[in-house]
This record gives sequence, C-alpha cells and structure tokens, in this order.
Amino acid sequence: MRFSVSSTELGNRLSALSRVINSKNSLPILGDFLFEVNDGRLHLAASDSEVMMRTALELNESDVNGSFCVGNHDLLEAVKGISEQPITFDVDEVSRIARISYQNGMFSLPVENAEEFPQPQQTSESATTIIIPAQVLADNVNRSLFATAQDELRPVMNGIYFDLTPDYLALVASDGHKLVRNKILNIRSEQPASFILPKKPAGLLKNVLGKQGGDVVIRFDERNAEINFEEGNITCRLIEGRYPNYNSVIPPSNPNQLTVDRQGLLSALRRVQPFSNDSSNLIRFHVENGTLQLDAEDYDFSKTATERMSCDYNGMPMSIGFKGSSFIEILSNFDCQEVVIQLADPSRAGLVLPLEQPTDQDVLMLMMPMLIND
Repeated sequence: MRFSVSSTELGNRLSALSRVINSKNSLPILGDFLFEVNDGRLHLAASDSEVMMRTALELNESDVNGSFCVGNHDLLEAVKGISEQPITFDVDEVSRIARISYQNGMFSLPVENAEEFPQPQQTSESATTIIIPAQVLADNVNRSLFATAQDELRPVMNGIYFDLTPDYLALVASDGHKLVRNKILNIRSEQPASFILPKKPAGLLKNVLGKQGGDVVIRFDERNAEINFEEGNITCRLIEGRYPNYNSVIPPSNPNQLTVDRQGLLSALRRVQPFSNDSSNLIRFHVENGTLQLDAEDYDFSKTATERMSCDYNGMPMSIGFKGSSFIEILSNFDCQEVVIQLADPSRAGLVLPLEQPTDQDVLMLMMPMLIND
C-alpha cells in the first residue's frame, strides 16, 4: 500500500489525536495510531479504550485501500520536524514495515494489524441529539473545565454536566467549592435529558473546536456519547450517576451588587495572593463606599498585603473571605470587560456574572466563602 499526504496536515491531526493516548496502556495497541486509507481519504484514530477520537484528510495520491496501526511517539516526533511538503508512506504488509519518505530523507517503522484496534463505543437507536454551534460549545467548555473536580469518591463531579430542559441547555461544572453554570437559551427540548461528559473528552473538544466553524452534533444515551464536528468525531463512555441539584446551591437573591473592572481586579488579586497563608490562600474582600479593599496576611512569616480599587457598589458595607487562587481562576475564565459580584452576607455564596451576557446565553459562576477573623 502506498499513499502521499501533506506533512503539515498530517502533523496537525496526529498532534490532536495524541492527546487521547495514555503514557501507560493496558494493551500495546492503545499506544498506536490507526491509519485507514479509503477512496482517496486518510482516516486516523486514537483510543484509550474509553475515549476514541477520529479525523480524516484528503490524500495527494493513493493506490489501494487498506489499514494498519503504527506507534504514536516516534511517528509524531518525526512528522512534526518535517517542513510543509508531501510525505509518502510505503507499507509492506508481509514484512509489517512502513517506509516513510520525504524530500531529504526517509525512516521506517513497524506496523501492527488494524484488526486489533478497539472499536468505538456505539450509541443506541434511542439516543438523544443536540446540535450546538462549534464556537458556542467551545466557549462553554472552556469556561467550565477548570471547575470540575478530581474526586474518587464522587466521580459524577469529575466532568461537565449537560442538562437539556424545555427552557435551555445548561453546562455545569463544580468541585464543591466553586460552580460554573452556562445556560444556552436557544437550545431546548420538550423531552428533558442529561449526561456527564468526562474531563478528558471535554479537554479534547476544547483543543479542537476553537479552530472550527459549523455545528457540533452530540448523540448520547445512558452510557455513551458520540460528538461529531467539522474535522472528525469523538466517542466516549459517559460518567454514570446522578448529578447533584446545582440550582439548589445558587442563591435566588444576593442584594449587594458590586461592579468592577475584571482585568483590574484580576491583576490586584495576583499581586496580593502571594502574601496569603499557603494553606488557606484566604483573601479578605472589604467593600464600602465605592471602594473594594483586598487584604492578605500570613502571620507565620510576617507577611501582609493590602490593595484598594474603585468600584460601583450598591449595598451594605461587608467583609467576606474567598480563596484567592479560585477567584483568580473564575475571573480568568471570563472574557468580558466588567464583572458583577453579587453578595448576600459573609456566610453565603457569592455570584460572579459578566456585566453583559453573551448572546442567547446566561453565564454564572459561584464561589463559596471562607471564614474570616475580624
């Protein structure tokens, strides 16, 4: 079997697929890329047995259809180092060797039987379908991933929850201390449905969707999901279990409202945070008369820091504690100019929202407070 393909296109696709492959695998074949040549197109796949990602690209030329598997690391490193030019694969199925030639050289690698490569997870005929613009899904996944947990005791918290309702599609992530809820208001269904997307396929989507347009089609049932986008698809096993009632932890009314420049607050927090206690990372927010004051202290090492900034505040004077690193993460995952921080009292969760919501969306992030000693 012989075929020729663009080195840059192949390198880009292999680089994206390589994120699926684990450093240690239960089966040697899971360390390989699957190559399938079919009618002038090259289909590529990578799998870790739970998640499979597939993509396809046009070939410059090919003689016959066929398939094989080849180890990921050496091939990826070699192809990434080749400037844009055609590279040619000559695969000898008898000796199980692939010879890859390019303008100034060649290398060879052993190949494996493609029949040993795992098959993708299949969704049932009763699967639910959601269609989302690629950029909208990418933005919402990007905003949510940082808030997912790494909790062996509560695996349902280790992914992004997709909640399809008669009024909206919500994407939710929480680790118990912070929460992100994204509502997409123009996607809804009379038949409610939901699933929990694991962190790994969500991270793969984050990397591939930012460069693509068009729509993403998600089909899912109780166990599996298939996500089809412009350049390929991802199939994965879903996290099983019941996601907590996220709406119950969102305060219905936080009357004290603070509007502040997001980048200014983010910069101030980054300057103050190094002076907080290493174990608690506590930052004290004091807001009064149009001024927000940030205080950090670590008496064990005689360190303190204070910074003030102007804000627009409508509410009673208040001091409330938040974990500095988590608040920095929240602000970093907005892309608006100003944010609104809604507070009730020092013992209740604070809400952070963009001053101007994205079109047909409702974005909200929640931060649990920390005890402060006045």
